[in-house]
Amino acid sequence: MNSYSSEVEAKMERLYQSLSEKDRRRYAAIEALKLGWGGINYISQLFGCDDDTIRFGLKELEDKTAMNMSEIRRSGGGRK
Repeated sequence: MNSYSSEVEAKMERLYQSLSEKDRRRYAAIEALKLGWGGINYISQLFGCDDDTIRFGLKELEDKTAMNMSEIRRSGGGRK
């Protein structure tokens, strides 16, 4: 697996921080896919997110209904 240069990593991190929660996991999933084997681990360390978050993003990318949802969380989800 090839890794990104430090300049590219810094730009990726800035972009990642500017995204919504939903878009973050999807962006992380796309980057992990581009890297192939070991990509999930590399991207989770780069962005400081959980491996399972990236895996959930990968599932979302393959699910057409999930891609069309505009909400970040299900209705009633999150803190009270």
